[in-house]
Amino acid sequence: MSKTRSTPHLGLVPRLLLGISLLVVSGLASADYALNFQKPVTAIGHKLLELHNLIIIICVVIFVIVFGVMFYSIFAHRKSRGVKPAKFHGSATLEVVWTIIPFLILVAMAVPSTATLLEMDDVSKSELTVKVTGYQWKWKYDYPDQDVSFFSNLATPRAQIENKEKKGEHYLLEVDNPIVLPVGKKVRFVVTANDVLHAWWVPALGVKKDAIPGFVNEMWAKIEEPGIYRGQCAELCGKDHGYMPIVVQAVSPEEFDKWVSVQKDQAAKAAADSSKTLSKDELIERGKKVFATTCAACHGPNGEGVGPFPKMAGSKVANGPLPAHINIVVKGKPGTAMAAFGAQLNDLDLAAVITYERNGFGNKAGDVVHAKRIPG
Repeated sequence: MSKTRSTPHLGLVPRLLLGISLLVVSGLASADYALNFQKPVTAIGHKLLELHNLIIIICVVIFVIVFGVMFYSIFAHRKSRGVKPAKFHGSATLEVVWTIIPFLILVAMAVPSTATLLEMDDVSKSELTVKVTGYQWKWKYDYPDQDVSFFSNLATPRAQIENKEKKGEHYLLEVDNPIVLPVGKKVRFVVTANDVLHAWWVPALGVKKDAIPGFVNEMWAKIEEPGIYRGQCAELCGKDHGYMPIVVQAVSPEEFDKWVSVQKDQAAKAAADSSKTLSKDELIERGKKVFATTCAACHGPNGEGVGPFPKMAGSKVANGPLPAHINIVVKGKPGTAMAAFGAQLNDLDLAAVITYERNGFGNKAGDVVHAKRIPG
């Protein structure tokens, strides 16, 4: 007869220790994936990571000491061993000790934290300024010294969002126009918002700042390595809050200068194009693209409306008087989520999207709107 080797029975304490060990080992194995910061690429990012690690170590040491003493006291002085509770009325020495020790711990945490916070707010000696403006639901970037300005929209296809296609590698973290920054230069960010609260957050850069309408916040970053760094809006800002990604492309100073030159050329070309007279079909095709990136979030990709936002199909505005339609697209509607797109789109794109709305979604207005019809 063969003998089966039985597994030894583990007591409660050994089983707890085994479970904790497995958690620690699995945590270390996946630290880069979920349990730690992204790899920092700025001096502030490194300091934030070091500060985080210091605070974690302090918390773990306090946890081990406090709960170690507590568990030992419960185990060694339990009633089943015949231990009787002591009777005493406090100790002045003990009161002083357990007041001073937490105070010293807080000081040890506060000193490096305060130093880091002060450094984060020091935007002096910046070599480049970028204005960041939050919109529902996109970002606008202005380089005042370079005379460059553009909007950055989510580039994830709507089919992926609606689970009609397989999600890509950078699902909801990809944009049509990334913000481009030079490495090795101190960049000052001026952060604000056009409508509601937003927050500009890029973990690898160690930057996060609220974007508040009518108020300007400042922060800075000096990127050490070229690469692509991704972030998101970190302030609940409406139905498409999760569709406001940030993509930072860090390049060499020489590549940055070339990029600025290309942006200026494109801006000049766009200005020249805005005076062109396009055919009805060309306007509708262009307007369809503008609608997908600018209007579909509220009115739906097929004009069906999303939640409380109105449909474009059969819309009284899109089928009503043309001047009223132009006015609401250009100037918005106060007190509603309908933004003024006159400051966001050029005249040709405004004319194109209005033409598309009046001819698409089954609408029969049939109007053709040219850029010269858009009020200045």
